[in-house]
Order: sequence, then structure tokens, then C-alpha cells
Amino acid sequence: MQEPNLSSVNEFILLGFSFSPRITPLIFSAFLMTYLLIILGNSLITTLICLDSHLHTPMYFFIGVLSMLDLGYTTTTVPQMLAHLASQKKTISFTSCVAQMYIFLVLGITESWLFAIMSIDRYVAICHPLRYKVIMRPWLCGVMVIFCGLWGAISALVYTVFAMNLPYCGPNKINHFFCEVPAVLKLACADTSVNDRVDFILGFSVIVIPFSLIFVIYINIFTVILRIRSVQGRLKSFSTCASHITVVTMFCVPAMVMYMKPGSEASPDEDKKLTLFYNVISAFLNPIIYSLRNKDVKRAFLKVTGWSRAPE
Repeated sequence: MQEPNLSSVNEFILLGFSFSPRITPLIFSAFLMTYLLIILGNSLITTLICLDSHLHTPMYFFIGVLSMLDLGYTTTTVPQMLAHLASQKKTISFTSCVAQMYIFLVLGITESWLFAIMSIDRYVAICHPLRYKVIMRPWLCGVMVIFCGLWGAISALVYTVFAMNLPYCGPNKINHFFCEVPAVLKLACADTSVNDRVDFILGFSVIVIPFSLIFVIYINIFTVILRIRSVQGRLKSFSTCASHITVVTMFCVPAMVMYMKPGSEASPDEDKKLTLFYNVISAFLNPIIYSLRNKDVKRAFLKVTGWSRAPE
């Protein structure tokens, strides 16, 4: 691997999406509305969880953390994408590109591990309901979230250092709407096979391992659910799991495809669609799937707004 001071690129050009001038305003409006709804939905969930004491449980604590991660995750990329859609200038400095890459990875990896932690919470709630409050204590929930954040920060640092330690001597056009690792690596003036191997190995620790943990935990959860005699009880337990499984699938599967395939097999258009799905679409749907259709959250919303008096 060559030394970073051989790089002669001071800024990159983000090509983004290729739309005809006629539909660009429509696409801009659609992305802007989606981003505003992401801010509204996730901010609302976080606020309700903070204000309503009935939502001060481990499950809603993790949902609140997820909402904050989604807010940061999309804010790292979408505002810049909107700015580039609205103007002819589509450049980003080398330093800003590194910062964006690192922050995006920190939040994404943290979210990946948070999904695994949330599956553990569901396992304890369904398989050990009588011991749930004893096991899932606030300090333990806090420690698990801190672990997710530290693992995200360390793994993202490795990803970023290996990617930006390569020489970039031109061209400087990134065929993406932000500085994502696979897209940036295509511009390196050196062999990236080592980076591909590092990314593949790290992919196991930040995507495959949490996804596998979730899979194993849910096998145990479903085994317990099938033993429940009450049909209503089984349906209630399945409903709780279905929300988590849906958001995990929307996030982890596209991310796994994106980061674990060799760079030589990457297609720019496919990569942009995958990134858009697990970065924007999942953040937009998470509040709807996970919380806004939840009776506890609806009750908390009516109570906080004063539209209804929730029972104490």
C-alpha cells in the first residue's frame, strides 16, 4: 500500500443520479419530502419516548436510539444530495469526503449491532418474561448501546484509514451521491485487492455476525412462541417480532450485498440503489413499521398532545 502523501486529488466530484432536467425538480421534491418526513417521524418517536414514562422500557429505549441513529445517518448524506440536485456544483473536498465516509460508517455499523441488541431484548421479553425487568436493567441497556457505538467507531476507523491511505491521482469523479467506500475505492491509483479483503473481513464483524446472531436468536424465539397454547398469545408475540425482522431485513441485506462483494463486481447504478434503500428508505419506514403503528406510541402521542387523557 502506497503512502497517502502521493495523493494529488484535493476534491472529488459526486456524479450522483442521472436525471433529465425535466424530472430533476420532481426528484428533488420527492427526496426533500422524504427527508422531512424522516426528521418528523424519528424526532416524534424520540420525543414521545423521552416525555412519556410509560415508554421508559428497554424496548423503547432501543427504538429511541435507533431513531436518533437514523436521523444522523440520513443527515450525513441527504442534504448534500439535495444541494447537488439543486445546483451545478457537485464537488466535495478531500477532507469533507473522509469525514462523511467515517461518520456514515460509524452510524451504520452502530445501527447494525443495535439490531442485534434489540433481538436480545425481544428474546428475554418473550422467552423469560418474568425475569425481563431483572435482566434488562437500565445500566445493562446503556452498556450495550455504548458497546455498539464503540464498535462502530473502531470499525469505521479501520474502513476509512484503509480506503483513504490509497493514492488518488485522478480521475476524481465518484459515481455516487456521497463518499461511500466502494465508490471511492474505484478511483484509487493502486491495487485495491487488500482493501477488498479487509472490507470482506470487517463485513463479517459488522454485518454477518450481528445478522447471524439475530437469526439464531429468532430460531429460539420462534421455538418458544410455537409452544404457547393461546392463539392470541402466539399472534401477539409474532407481531412483536415481525416489526424487528422487517427493519433488520431492509437494512442488513442490502448493506451485506454492498460491502461484501468484490469491488470489481460492483455496478455503480446498483450500488446507488442499494445505498438509497438502506440509508434513506429504511430510515423513512422504521418509524412507521416499528413505532407509529404501535398502540403504546399512539397512546403516548395523544397524551403528550393533550388530545386524550391516557390512564395512569
